[in-house]
Amino acid sequence: MKFKKLLVASSIVASGLMANFANAADTIKVGVLHSLSGTMAISETTLKDTVLMMIEEQNKAGGVLGKQLEPVVVDPASNWPLFAEKTRELLAKEKVDVIFGCWTSVSRKSALPVLEELNGLLFYPVQYEGEESSKNVFYTGAAPNQQAIPAVDYLMEEIGATRWVLAGTDYVYPRTTNKILKAYLKSKGVKDADIMVNYTPFGHSDWQGIVSDIKKFGSAGKKTAVVSTINGDANIPFYKELGNQGISAEDIPVVAFSVGEEELSGFDTKPLIGHLAAWNYFQSVESDENEAFIASWKKYIGDDKRVTNDPMEATYIGFKMWVKAVEKAGTTDVDAVEQALIGVAVPNLTGGIAVMNPNHHLSKPVLIGEIQADGQFEVVSSTPDTVIGDAWSDFLPSSKNLISDWTAPIECGSFDVKTAKCSGQNF
Repeated sequence: MKFKKLLVASSIVASGLMANFANAADTIKVGVLHSLSGTMAISETTLKDTVLMMIEEQNKAGGVLGKQLEPVVVDPASNWPLFAEKTRELLAKEKVDVIFGCWTSVSRKSALPVLEELNGLLFYPVQYEGEESSKNVFYTGAAPNQQAIPAVDYLMEEIGATRWVLAGTDYVYPRTTNKILKAYLKSKGVKDADIMVNYTPFGHSDWQGIVSDIKKFGSAGKKTAVVSTINGDANIPFYKELGNQGISAEDIPVVAFSVGEEELSGFDTKPLIGHLAAWNYFQSVESDENEAFIASWKKYIGDDKRVTNDPMEATYIGFKMWVKAVEKAGTTDVDAVEQALIGVAVPNLTGGIAVMNPNHHLSKPVLIGEIQADGQFEVVSSTPDTVIGDAWSDFLPSSKNLISDWTAPIECGSFDVKTAKCSGQNF
């Protein structure tokens, strides 16, 4: 009798475990790794909401592989080491199949070793400095040749700039991007004396002295431009101080790589009319896809005044590509999806087609926009076709011979075309 009772009890426990396993397998978990507090919340919270909107829409359309998507949201709180901890939580504890997240390069580099250790998959939706290629990361934001270099070309050719201020937040993205830009400027004949470089900490608020120095640097009789890699909420007081000191776009134009519609919605933009930003998308671009996306976003967020921006488009493209690759592979297995993603094409929001290349970077158009009084951008320049993102800069001696190609027979993030060997420098 005791033996029979034990068998029944064991059967009940086993049934419960199987039911729990079945329930867990009924959904596909999607990790969302964005700062919802701290200095980067001004930019990243919107991307969290974008992923949740995409998940909701996909679930209404039937999910993926017949299963509903289940978001798992964590808050690394603009704390860079915490990105590694939260990545481990998502992969090891929550068992997510994919992660959409990170904004700053330091947050991505914090998460990267964990992604590679646990074989996770990250879609990174923000412009970055390049000089990195990982099998576990798909870079849907702009590489320097898709944003920084074309922006400098525009300022040289259309504005006539010959003197340069490289102003950035003090971390890896601005420092590496400015290293590339300085090398590029010097290749164009710009002298060291005509390049001013300045870095400030995250959340920097006292811009009076720095803007005064910029104004003085720009008074030497040469057309001066500011290339801004200032990130996060420090942009608000920076632009306010430009206005306070009467620096107009006609005097010293600023082109920004981290300022979009979301950041501009926080303050009066009238003194900033004519200053520039370089992105691959602006809300003002007219296309059927963009019109539908804007309408969906405003309906989802419940606010007709909310804006869209470039990292949102990069998130949108990455999500659509991931869904397409999972359906193509017939599984969420990371290795299978990684290979299935290469060559996937989906409509972007500017009326063209985004393609995922073998180096895990997109083909994207490059747009230069002027700030308008309403906080939107008027596109003043665009490339005639899409530009393939380059993981390794052609202007740095350490990387000019490197390419990234994650397809056979190379399957390497840093293949040296001169030695025909992989250097092993994948990140």
